[in-house]
Amino acid sequence: MARVLSLSRCVSAQQPLWLAVRSMSLEQRAREVFAAAVEAVQPDRVVRQCLERSGNQLKVGGQSFKLHHNIHLVGFGKAVLGMAAEAERIVGEHLVRGVISVPHGIQDTLKQHGKEQMLLPNGSRITVMEGAKHNLPDADAQRAAESIRQLASSLTDSDLLLVLISGGGSALLPAPVPPISLQEKQDVTRQLAAAGATIQELNTVRRSISLLKGGGLAACAQPAQLVSLILSDVIGDPLDLIASGPTVQCEMWPEQVWAILERYGLSSSLPASVTEVLRQAGSQTARLGATGSADETRVLNAVIGSNGIALERAGRRARELGLRPLVLSPGVCGDVRSVARFYGLLARFACSPVTPGQPVPLPELADQVLQLGPEVGVESWDIMRTLKVLEDSRDETWGATCLLAGGEPTVQLTGKGRGGRNQELALRTGLELGEGLGAGGGQGPVFLSGGTDGQDGPTEAAGAVTDGGLAAEAQGQGLQTDSFLANNDSFTFFSSLLQGKRLLMPGLTGTNVMDVHVMLLPPPPSYTKAH
Repeated sequence: MARVLSLSRCVSAQQPLWLAVRSMSLEQRAREVFAAAVEAVQPDRVVRQCLERSGNQLKVGGQSFKLHHNIHLVGFGKAVLGMAAEAERIVGEHLVRGVISVPHGIQDTLKQHGKEQMLLPNGSRITVMEGAKHNLPDADAQRAAESIRQLASSLTDSDLLLVLISGGGSALLPAPVPPISLQEKQDVTRQLAAAGATIQELNTVRRSISLLKGGGLAACAQPAQLVSLILSDVIGDPLDLIASGPTVQCEMWPEQVWAILERYGLSSSLPASVTEVLRQAGSQTARLGATGSADETRVLNAVIGSNGIALERAGRRARELGLRPLVLSPGVCGDVRSVARFYGLLARFACSPVTPGQPVPLPELADQVLQLGPEVGVESWDIMRTLKVLEDSRDETWGATCLLAGGEPTVQLTGKGRGGRNQELALRTGLELGEGLGAGGGQGPVFLSGGTDGQDGPTEAAGAVTDGGLAAEAQGQGLQTDSFLANNDSFTFFSSLLQGKRLLMPGLTGTNVMDVHVMLLPPPPSYTKAH
């Protein structure tokens, strides 16, 4: 299986760096750029960059906090174990105790992948509690949430609570308002989702019957000072949506929740416990969820890792590799079919050859790209900026342009194959490149899509790398791309194609800031600008 290439393997004492870079294929460079994006958001790295200890002072986000054996730590999420290990190394003896809620089996998995630096040392003051099998709230996660609530509730005004949050944190912090059971809370949210409720409506109801979400954890921790370090896995980094915003004050009132439930015909079929909580809050005209609210002057929320940060570092790496970096957007979403079409049109706009003396056939392509923008979550001004840079690059001395984007597209499931959104997006984009620009052969655009957590769907791949030669390669091996797509079986397709060499296999990364898309766009061949 193909793995991320390290440039150091290409450089010898006799071979200068520029020559090593020049000898790299576009696919190798795309893999290097992806690796740099992932490295930029490693849990230990992002914590180390934001937490600075100087004597008895802890500096975070431009603010200083006095240390006197008064640090307490809680955390929840897929990347929190590595974040906690680094935080404990930094604050040292000032850490009194901690509790973190992490996915079931993650400690053994990290050991198997050689990620010992993300594990807590022997004698750590932090208790690790595993739960939420299959990323679903369960009894183990609920016990961890209760331990976190008890720790936060015991603090005084001389304490500082360090809260670590990453993707998956919502499932790892389930704490229904009594007497609601975890199963009852899950049933209500599942029924809402099935009825077509939006993510905002789901979060409103979910937070209304939770003790810790929607600012509940911050309220529990008062009067202590609270510092929250957040590794975002949500487009746009909205603090109230990441892990359902346990440290972000969110006003929720009974009439809002009832309106949502009535809209979807669920108000008369609620569990008795949910009805009791909502009616009791209504009779008291009280805020739903946690009791009380946090003093916002004693809460600091800091996003320390995100898709945007990953793309920024990827851009710097692209420049080091002789590419022109161009960040499109960290918010690409929508169906992978539309996203693949969008990338195919951008590639044609950038790479289509132009016959001297003929009008440049760019306006029509530009219009098609702009029309697709709303479907894939890319704003018109970002598209216009990107198109301008791509058009100008035809007249400049740069070689290939490295178009960077991120986000979380979706896949419409029609089959039962193995794969994920990144592999399916790579497959569909490769076919788009072949239709618009012909076979690749190393001369055309190269596209990579990878999950920053190293796992794409239920597979050991993070994604795949492709180009316009994909269809010809598949045909040469007797692989029917339409059949694989209909069965959502992109992993089996790429595993069979060229002995799996197009798969992206970095292994478990220990982080997660959604997906990264890398498209390398060489200039059109023999281009002469028509006037």
